[in-house]
Amino acid sequence: MVFTEIRPWKRAKRRGTASDLCDFLGFDFLSFPFVAGAGDGDGDGDCCAGEPFWSAVQSFLKKYGRLRFPPSLLPSLVTWQILLRVGDQADGGGGGGVVSLDVVEEDVARSRSVYCDQCRVVGWSGHPVCRKRYHFIIREKCSPLEGSQQPCMKCGHMTYLFDSRCKSCNSALTADDLEDRIYCQFEDSTHILHGVVHSNGYGHLLRINGREGGASLVSGTDVMNFWDRLCQRLAVRKVSVMDVSKKHGIDFRLVHTVAKGQVWYGGWGYQFGTGSYALTSDAYQNAIDTISSIPLSTFFFQDRGPRTQLQTLIEFYQSLSDTEIRTLKDLFSFLLDFIRELYTAKTDEQPPSSDWSNNSLSCPWMGNDVERVEQCMEKMLVTSDKWVSRRTLKGALCKAASPELIDYCLKHIVGRVVGDGIKVRARCNPNSNAVEYRVQSQNCSNIRNWVEDGLDSIRPSKMQVMDDLRYLYDSLLNPQTMVTYRPQATRESVVDSAKKLLDCKQFIKDYKVEQAAVTNPFKIHLWCQVELEDCAWDDPSLPPELIVLPGNSTVADLRSEATKAFKEVYVIFKRFCIQELPDYGCIDGGMTLNLLFGSSSGAVRIRGRCNAKYGLGRFRAERGTETWIVDCVCGTKDDDGERMLACDNCSIWQHTRCVGIDGLDEIPAKFLCRRCLGGRCIESDCSSGSSSRSSPRKEEAESECLIESRILEYETKPIIIPSRITCRDEIRSEGLGIGSGIFMTFDVQ
Repeated sequence: MVFTEIRPWKRAKRRGTASDLCDFLGFDFLSFPFVAGAGDGDGDGDCCAGEPFWSAVQSFLKKYGRLRFPPSLLPSLVTWQILLRVGDQADGGGGGGVVSLDVVEEDVARSRSVYCDQCRVVGWSGHPVCRKRYHFIIREKCSPLEGSQQPCMKCGHMTYLFDSRCKSCNSALTADDLEDRIYCQFEDSTHILHGVVHSNGYGHLLRINGREGGASLVSGTDVMNFWDRLCQRLAVRKVSVMDVSKKHGIDFRLVHTVAKGQVWYGGWGYQFGTGSYALTSDAYQNAIDTISSIPLSTFFFQDRGPRTQLQTLIEFYQSLSDTEIRTLKDLFSFLLDFIRELYTAKTDEQPPSSDWSNNSLSCPWMGNDVERVEQCMEKMLVTSDKWVSRRTLKGALCKAASPELIDYCLKHIVGRVVGDGIKVRARCNPNSNAVEYRVQSQNCSNIRNWVEDGLDSIRPSKMQVMDDLRYLYDSLLNPQTMVTYRPQATRESVVDSAKKLLDCKQFIKDYKVEQAAVTNPFKIHLWCQVELEDCAWDDPSLPPELIVLPGNSTVADLRSEATKAFKEVYVIFKRFCIQELPDYGCIDGGMTLNLLFGSSSGAVRIRGRCNAKYGLGRFRAERGTETWIVDCVCGTKDDDGERMLACDNCSIWQHTRCVGIDGLDEIPAKFLCRRCLGGRCIESDCSSGSSSRSSPRKEEAESECLIESRILEYETKPIIIPSRITCRDEIRSEGLGIGSGIFMTFDVQ
């Protein structure tokens, strides 16, 4: 038998399908990624429980990430890409899409920005500088190809990141151009998601943009759910967020806090982190309770003048709610829920279904009482040939029934048949926004503003609700535009509480990985706390690191793994060397850890040396190498992200607002704090030879010094401070040699 050698068939290239991509909306760290026909995730490395972040993120990227370009091209900014599916594309109906999650692994030692500004303002400035920063980015253009396009530096033509030359001008794209593009992404404010996590597991959520922010495939809630699951999957320890969001033209965090008792991020466990101007958690909570409990009746019992627009709006939304609206919290909570339902509705004409608009609820009153009140309303409407406002009906029946019963009858009287072909109709007055009632024949032709389906059909449009929300915010919550009402003490308390809520921007979520249960009983999990000998640092703040060892490991293995872990996490630990375990004294390196600790989990102190020479001293803390002191009159002792300036005599930093400089005012060319000003006044008083009884001369000297401390007239103009200067950077004015600086709030959405 003769066999003819035949060239084997070329194996067909397998095309990627939608089922091969991770489901963005169903991402779960216990089963991610879900692949058809795969196992349940046991033993395949899907779960990173029991691993430190620096190890979990590396295994995560190696398994699911795809390198965008060779690491040798730009070793300090290694970029990975993970494709995620949104919706179902298996049928080709176009009901979903694909987004690209880009993970940039930044080498901090070779980075353009060594220190983390977010760590400084959130209270982590004492942490040593980490070796890696991982940026998790989903661009506004969710398509993997569209998100990879950047304009050419010379001609402006759109080119891809992996192109070696521009197709328009044929100019070569160098590694420096690629580096500039990646660093520009870190400052882009249009990203749907941008979060950064340091190698020690502490991270910052820099940006979230939902559909209103430009996202076309996912909502803000979906993106936030994805970020939260991703942090749990990678064993992130703590994440901070600066909430300065503007939504519907208002400070959304203030409205949401009053309505729900927490900021929007609080739905995912973010709580009060650090408050500006030395605000504490108790002061923050007291401010929430003060505003939320203000009764709406306060705004009705004022002057006997005509009914105001504020009173009409409050009463209008009270009439729409099935539950009683008594306080500011009830009012704004109802408005936010109403807006959410309007956004989820398909069209403005189709009213959303909601629990509060369901008329089939059981009536808490007797049928005879309801019938009696409705008959009284019918008689009033029949005898009147005009529209009767809701307020008039309630006032006429205030002595015949309780206010709750009257509200219930007003909600259900619309559409009631009074006589032959006569029904009760209702409308929303377009001029006053008041609900009005009238009886009219069913065959009346002019019924454009009349409703037969019940009071629940009288609903404003989206634009009307947005305008009403802005008006109510400006009238009731905004400290700058709040209406005047009595008692004055109540208004002042509300203004003060609103300012405190606006001053609280930093919120932190603690994932509590230290308290997580051990999932693998055959391994030893130890949290190692390092103590440094002969440390020249100023109060170093080192979080403990998780060390995972096999069950038969010894003390020598612990030393080796701990040294490796701290070298992987922090730059300055490059030459770290462990000396001893202080809680156990001189111990043999061959002793097993099970005999030493008696369990598979625990904590241990490690003492060692960390040589800060060889140029590593500048990585000792996120606050930097400069020595600056914050001691404001409000009680702040550290940088909190607010605008500051330093005294030109003692170099102590204070808030500009606390020293009487408004946010839009220019910084004086020279500034003296009250302490230094007081010393100059005393010297001036003593040098003049005046006694303690000569108070007019002393007051005059203090006045002169105060004027001099605010602003000194020089031939040159006052210094204009850039918005990116921080309180550790010093600016020298030209020709004067006077140090003056300022710190601005970060531009984080």
